[in-house]
Amino acid sequence: MRTDQAEEPAPLFHHPDRNLALELVRATEAAAIRAVPWIGKGDKNAADKAAVDAMRAFLATVDFDGVIVIGEGEKDEAPMLFNGERVGSGRGPSCDIAVDPIDGTSLTAAGRSHALSVLAVSDRGTMLDASSVFYMDKIVTGPEGYGVIDIERPIGDNIRALAAALGKDVDEMRVAVLDRPRHEQLIADIRAAGAGTRLILDGDVAGGINAARRGTRIDMCVGVGGSPEGITTACAVKALGGFMQGRLAPKDDAERERGLAAGLDIDAVLSIEDMVRGDNTFFVATGVTDGALVNGVKREGPIIRTESVVLRSKSGTLRRIEAEHLVEKWLDPEYL
Repeated sequence: MRTDQAEEPAPLFHHPDRNLALELVRATEAAAIRAVPWIGKGDKNAADKAAVDAMRAFLATVDFDGVIVIGEGEKDEAPMLFNGERVGSGRGPSCDIAVDPIDGTSLTAAGRSHALSVLAVSDRGTMLDASSVFYMDKIVTGPEGYGVIDIERPIGDNIRALAAALGKDVDEMRVAVLDRPRHEQLIADIRAAGAGTRLILDGDVAGGINAARRGTRIDMCVGVGGSPEGITTACAVKALGGFMQGRLAPKDDAERERGLAAGLDIDAVLSIEDMVRGDNTFFVATGVTDGALVNGVKREGPIIRTESVVLRSKSGTLRRIEAEHLVEKWLDPEYL
């Protein structure tokens, strides 16, 4: 044993750990609770602002050194949580962060189901920054999709291949798709293959998670949605052991050039490992309104109830957290 030099103490933190994940739930809970007064009020911007302000305030109390890679906007569009913003106390693990204080602002404003408050975390430098290209074509399935699904193949071929891998008839297959004009042909092709669709009004993160989970009514989630939501979904799907591919979908030549200038391979098929590297990702979500993944915020007399999920890739776990909050605390606008 060498004795001629002192051993350097091991750093206290290297990576995000499970305790950090449980701390981050407080931020999604806060965002969801603060959005409640705006549910069904038709003002998605007000709902989003309330959630952003609450999430930022709680993140500031968490002991970690976070950099937002997937954010809500640019710095000059405050109060959005912008790309490149540093969050946390600055002490603790160094992390990449993806935030979506409300995934489904239109759902919240309309009082519809499936709105979530979402955070995803990975080790520093592991999360793809695709912010220069807003849209991404995505396909998500459970683990049966590995070696079976290819985003470059026709959707009918993918549906038939996955059905065979699942041991199901094609007419039993259910495919989630954002209900958008750009997907008219995709929806027609899914139905022509003999499968059924589950049309998503807004917020495709939950659709992707339910496609990757066992025991849900969704076998596959496909279509073009936000690239920020795609990276966030990848963190969750990795924790579930699911399959995911993506391909950036610039809306015009100018956006394509911005993506190329940012170093993105616009035409590449992105694996889940391309979207978030390593095996230490977390995904945290709290229900704003009721959905298939979690229940929304409910007030019962002096109590506010929230339901959240925490997914961790290192352990391959999905934990549900039900919390009760005293209304009197949240009636104080300074309580954060």
